[in-house]
Amino acid sequence: MKKLALLAALAATPVAATAETAVEAWQEEPTRVFATDEVALDDLQWQLRALVVFGRGENDPLFIEQMDLIADRAEALAERDVIVVADTDPDTLSELRKKLRPRSFMLALIGKDGRVAFRKPAPWDVREISRSIDKMPLRQQEIANRRGTGG
Repeated sequence: MKKLALLAALAATPVAATAETAVEAWQEEPTRVFATDEVALDDLQWQLRALVVFGRGENDPLFIEQMDLIADRAEALAERDVIVVADTDPDTLSELRKKLRPRSFMLALIGKDGRVAFRKPAPWDVREISRSIDKMPLRQQEIANRRGTGG
């Protein structure tokens, strides 16, 4: 629960004064959790993948479990250019809530191309999320480029 309190505090923190976009704020602090009103999908395209966690409220047990799993291995997500976005207010129709239409808890990954890569109705371990990302063609290209063999 301590991790959740930390994540909630981070999500409540406004974008840093030096950052103009969510991408810039993520670059300054890549393990931070963002609120949906801080993130515009168009700004993320071709730069970051969005891992969006929806809950029925801050006390939703599935939401809490998912955020704890993310907090345990946030660096693994940052290495894969993942911005974590949390939304626990079903009454506010954010851009992401309109696009993804969650009914209750939902975990969704939006690729750098802007397409929904997956939706999950239950929490997923970061290892499972990372494996799914690593199978994506763009991620394969990124890995190859880092090794100096891509093209």
